Amino acid sequence: MDGILFRQPVVICLFLTGLTQFSLYRTTDAPHVNTALDSFDLAILAILQADNLTPQREIAERVHLSPAAVQRRIRRLQDSGVIAANAAVLDPEAVGLPLTIFISVQLVNELDALTAQFRARVAAEVAVQQCYNVTGDTDYLLIVAAADMQEYQAITRRLFDGDQNIRRFNTSIALGTLKRSLSLPLPGAASTGGA
Repeated sequence: MDGILFRQPVVICLFLTGLTQFSLYRTTDAPHVNTALDSFDLAILAILQADNLTPQREIAERVHLSPAAVQRRIRRLQDSGVIAANAAVLDPEAVGLPLTIFISVQLVNELDALTAQFRARVAAEVAVQQCYNVTGDTDYLLIVAAADMQEYQAITRRLFDGDQNIRRFNTSIALGTLKRSLSLPLPGAASTGGA
């Protein structure tokens, strides 16, 4: 029986602080296990990143394994957290969200007790596609999808108004998209020039 997986998550919010990771869309609640990936695993992952609707039978033919072996490997990759999510990737403009907005946030203090409410608001805000805790003169970088500037303003009010720990936030709006992908460069996998 062919399994169906989707290419990459539509909405993902990652907080990287030390060694912890939180994702809104995970295939498992198990923590990420450092799984040793062999050449078969990497080949399977490369195929799934390019087209996650590829039937397991076709993957098996392409990587020279049995369909059952491919199914077991995909399940192990999901269970260990290597495959972090199964979701459809939507075209933002097609669903009425033409604005991609980058918001850099600088906090007054990064103590967990002071950032907890901010992090909870960001995690709950569906318009936030991605959020990274970063180095440099900003503390968090958010990627937000919005229909228009009015919606963007409502989002920033929900996220930042009344939070005394927000020193400032700066906004950049994408004028165009050269590349949009969550595909990772896998060791030994040939570049497909896209995906």
